[in-house]
Amino acid sequence: MNFQNKTIWITGASSGIGKAMALAFSNQDANLILSARNEKNLNEVKNLCKDSNKVKILPLDLSDFVSFSEKVSTALNFFDEIDILINNGGISQRSLVIDTDLKVDQKLFDINYFGTIALTKDLLPHFVNKNKGHIVTISSITGKIGTPLRSSYAASKHALHGFFDSLRSEVYDNNIDVTLVCPGFINTDISKNALKADGTKQNTTDRATANGMHPDVFAKKVLKAISRKKQEVIIGGAKVVLAIYIKRFFPRLLSNMIRKVAVT
Repeated sequence: MNFQNKTIWITGASSGIGKAMALAFSNQDANLILSARNEKNLNEVKNLCKDSNKVKILPLDLSDFVSFSEKVSTALNFFDEIDILINNGGISQRSLVIDTDLKVDQKLFDINYFGTIALTKDLLPHFVNKNKGHIVTISSITGKIGTPLRSSYAASKHALHGFFDSLRSEVYDNNIDVTLVCPGFINTDISKNALKADGTKQNTTDRATANGMHPDVFAKKVLKAISRKKQEVIIGGAKVVLAIYIKRFFPRLLSNMIRKVAVT
């Protein structure tokens, strides 16, 4: 892996896997643009980086689509160009379909899907003009397998696969790579920040998440996948990877398994 002096823009960089990826790229002497809503936390991540002079902070709210054109211009002015965009920002869900207010479903799509594709579309002309670039989108295992309490979260991640698989075929001749990353359970605050049926945060950490992969381990694996320009990669424990193959060859069996196991 060699990301030295590559310019990498990471959304959702204030905590969790976004923070871990930022630190891993910094250790490779990359130029970083870190985005999230919480500017204070972004600056804390910046101060932890190997060389804070190579890190720029760009606060960004993924639901504020109209600001993206200006944000892209600002990002390009930091280092003159961007080599890799990592769409990592997003929010999860913990609620039954029957109980969930439609506004919560819409918020999940606004942030996870529309925010992600809007930012990608605003940056895409830069990659096309320079005939080079790499778009990395952090999806989820639920982008492949829908599970209870995560209906619209899973749907938003499934939608990202459709969009970025299509985009990959469109930009192939422009030397633009597209990588979809599907994490399993990672030990972050994703479940703590997940939305309940009424749109409030869950404020507790799921057992499976607490027992998940450490973000630093995830970061090492995802950097390797990016360096190899993988089209899609599953990063998780053996059970997560096995579930993908069971769904492909024995879908009814997986459905029976998902109904019986706790997913919290």
